[in-house]
Amino acid sequence: MEFENRYGFATTQKYDCLLFDLDDTLYPLSTGIARACGKNIKDYMIEKLGIPEDKIVELSNLLYKNYGTTMAGLRAIGYDFDYDEYHSFVHGRLPYENIKPDPVLRSLLLSLPLRKVIFTNADRVHAAKALKKLGLEDCFEGIICFETLNPTHKNAAFENFEIFDIVEHFNRSEPVDSLPKTPIVCKPSDSAIVKALEIAAIDPNRTLFFEDSVRNVQAGKRVGLHTVLVGTSNKVKGADYALESIHNMKEALPELWESDMKSSDVGYSGKVAVETSVTA
Repeated sequence: MEFENRYGFATTQKYDCLLFDLDDTLYPLSTGIARACGKNIKDYMIEKLGIPEDKIVELSNLLYKNYGTTMAGLRAIGYDFDYDEYHSFVHGRLPYENIKPDPVLRSLLLSLPLRKVIFTNADRVHAAKALKKLGLEDCFEGIICFETLNPTHKNAAFENFEIFDIVEHFNRSEPVDSLPKTPIVCKPSDSAIVKALEIAAIDPNRTLFFEDSVRNVQAGKRVGLHTVLVGTSNKVKGADYALESIHNMKEALPELWESDMKSSDVGYSGKVAVETSVTA
């Protein structure tokens, strides 16, 4: 897409879509949402899955490190649970009151003449609540969430399953077994990101991906996205830009506002799980 800039020279718009993570990207880590979510996950493991409390920290760290989310790791090693129940437990007691309306970010987003899409590992209810608290529920074309990438999320029960001891696996001097695969599709899996892009008809080469997670940024870079690490000014490998805050977008990326031409609307394929008009 070509347009004339303010100096009259024809230029080419580099991006036509902005892809945003939600948690700790559109609102700061200081809200305490991530900390509360981590506690709720550990409580779920103890109360619902019967995992001994003294095993929780090591186990959850290993699962998060190797599978992207603790939930994906729990399913991989053999725990059977209902996904909706898990999300309800983990997100149902979060301090959403700590997320405040952000009129500055709202103004920035609404002034951007580009497609804007949310891409989160969280479920649709959490995404809708967080966006509503921020006052951003109408700022995005759509949301790619847990249900988008895991549409058949009423998982079938395992038959004669055994729990894979991932702690013992890594305690061996030379682990020989490969880790079991997870049925859950989520970031930072390259295939999860590719699937999300396909569902939303997004060209990675013309998309800027905003994320607070270094490994998600690096995964995005591997599949061809242009990347922005949010939450630090220290740029890491895989990040094209680094922003201390999402509010620094215009300062760091003024070219996003240089066109007053709307990018052509490219509709979703009908598989996007939540429209931002959904409230909770």
